[in-house]
Amino acid sequence: MIDRFFPSSKLCGTCGTVREKLPPHVRVWTCDHCGATHDRDVNAARNIPAAGSAASACGDGVRPQRESSRTGQSSLKQEPQRATAGTPRP
Repeated sequence: MIDRFFPSSKLCGTCGTVREKLPPHVRVWTCDHCGATHDRDVNAARNIPAAGSAASACGDGVRPQRESSRTGQSSLKQEPQRATAGTPRP
């Protein structure tokens, strides 16, 4: 399953660049990075299965790296600091 807010319409299916803004009335757009032209719906239809496959393989929600999650936290396991970290030793 992919994240509900995955930018499937704004993600260039050719180079992976995410367009910051794409108003709903814009049906065809050109990637500023690679120059590929995309039909909004066809592009999303190609990006969704690819993202779903990546989610199945990785076992985590899929979002482009350039965009932070809503929580701002990584899904990677973070090692807790030891209780004695930063405590001066006698």
